[in-house]
Amino acid sequence: MLGDFFPLVGSWFADRYGEPTEPQIQGWPLIRAGRDVLISAPTGSGKTLAAFTHALDDLVRRAAAGTLPDQTLVVYVSPLKALTNDVRKNLETPLGELLALAGERRLELAPIRTATRTGDTTPAERARMLRKPPHVLVTTPESLYILMTAEKSRALFAGVETVIVDEIHAMAASKRGAHVALTLARLDAFVQARGGKKPQRIGLSATVQPIEQVAQFLSPQAAIVDIGHRRAMSLAVEVPRDELGPVASNEMWGEIYDRVAELILANRTTLIFVSTRRMSERVAFALTKRLGEDVVLPHHGSLSRELRFEVEHRLKSGQLRAVVATASLELGIDIGTIDLVVQLGSPRAIAVALQRVGRSGHWVGALPSGRLFATTRDELIECAALVGAIRSGAIDALCIPKAPLDILAQQIVAAAAADEWPADALFAMVRKAYPYRELPRADFDQVVAMLADGVATSRGRSGAYLHYDRVNGILR
Repeated sequence: MLGDFFPLVGSWFADRYGEPTEPQIQGWPLIRAGRDVLISAPTGSGKTLAAFTHALDDLVRRAAAGTLPDQTLVVYVSPLKALTNDVRKNLETPLGELLALAGERRLELAPIRTATRTGDTTPAERARMLRKPPHVLVTTPESLYILMTAEKSRALFAGVETVIVDEIHAMAASKRGAHVALTLARLDAFVQARGGKKPQRIGLSATVQPIEQVAQFLSPQAAIVDIGHRRAMSLAVEVPRDELGPVASNEMWGEIYDRVAELILANRTTLIFVSTRRMSERVAFALTKRLGEDVVLPHHGSLSRELRFEVEHRLKSGQLRAVVATASLELGIDIGTIDLVVQLGSPRAIAVALQRVGRSGHWVGALPSGRLFATTRDELIECAALVGAIRSGAIDALCIPKAPLDILAQQIVAAAAADEWPADALFAMVRKAYPYRELPRADFDQVVAMLADGVATSRGRSGAYLHYDRVNGILR
C-alpha cells in the first residue's frame, strides 16, 4: 500500500512506522478515492495518522512539483485546545523528518506551513496566520466558527480541500455537535460559491454507537471504517477496607489516597481522572503530601495556558510520576507513555471509561491498564456494571440533539454577517447539517422573524440582529 504514496512519503512511513495498521489499511483507499470517511478504531491504533498521511502526501507532491498554492488546504478540527496543540506538534515532526529526508535525496521541497488557532493563540500568531496562510490549519469548533465569520480570516478557507473532524463522538451528542455541523455546512457553501469542490470530510472516533448515525452526522455520503472498540485491557474495581456508605468519610478518602500513592510508586507514570476541577486540585494536594513536591500536578481547563503546557510537557518527558485530570486529558492527546489510569468515582458512561483507560498503553500493541475506585455504594454498583458491560462488549448509544433552535439562531446571524443570503438558500444550507435535516420551514421562519424583529419588552422591541427584506426574501 505504501507504493501508492509519493516515494519520499512512502519511504518515510516505512522507516518511521513499519507496517500500516488496520485503520490505515482500510481507510487509505477510501480517502485516496475522495470519499467522505468515518474511521472508528480503539485509542492508539493509528487512526489520526490514517487521516493525515494522504493529506501530507498531497502536500509533499505539490511542494516537490512547485505547485503548492499559498492557501489553506487542510483543516483539522478537534474538541480540545490541548489536542490541537498536540496535533500540530505531531504534524511538524513528520514534516521536519520529510524535509530532512528530502535533503538527503537532494530533492527540493517548498515550505509546508502549519498553524494552530484556538483561544490560546496570541494576537501576533493570529496576524501572522493571515499574512502567511498555513497549508494545514489546526483549530477547535468554536475558533473555526469565529474564523468563518470574520471577513479577513474567512478568506483563508476559499481553497480548503480536506476537513478532518477528530473525536467526533465527543461533539455529536451535544449542542456543540449541532454547532460544528452548521459551521461545516457554511464552510462547504463558502468553498463552492468560490468555484471549489465540496471539501472531503474525514471523521475520527475511538468509541461510537450507533456508528451509522454518526457517519450520517459527518456526511450523508460517508463510508465507514469500523475496526471496533473492543481491546484487551487490564481492568479492576478497588474499594476501601471500611464498609461503603452513601458518602465517603475523611478516613475513607485517606485510605484511597494511600492506595493511589502506592499505585503511583509502582508505575512509571499514572494518569488519575476525577469529576471536577476542584477535586483535581484537592486530590493533587493530598497526593503531594504523601509523595512530595514535583511528583503530582493537577490538569484542568481553568489552568492558564502556560501551566497546562508545562504539565503536559513534564508528564511527556517523564519529569512527573502522576497527573490528576478532569476530562481535559481524556481524548487522544499525546502525553507520552502512561502505564496506569486511575478513575476516582464512577465515569458515568461506558464510552468515557474506555476512552480514559485507553490513555494508558496508547500505542500499537500495548495493554491498557485501569483501576476504578468506588467511594460510595452507588458508585460500586455503577463500576461493577461498567466492568461487566466492557467485558461483554456493550457500549452507550449516542443520541444526537434534534435541531436546537438557539444554535440555529446564532449561526443564522453569523452567516448573514458574512454575506447576503436569500432566505430559501440559507434554509437549504441549514438542512444539509445532519441535526437540521428535518427542520420544518415554519421553525426556520420563526427564528428568522425573531432575529429580524427583536423581542418585545416594556420599552419597545430590542435584540434585532438581522435586516429581512421580505419583498425579495433577502437576509443581511
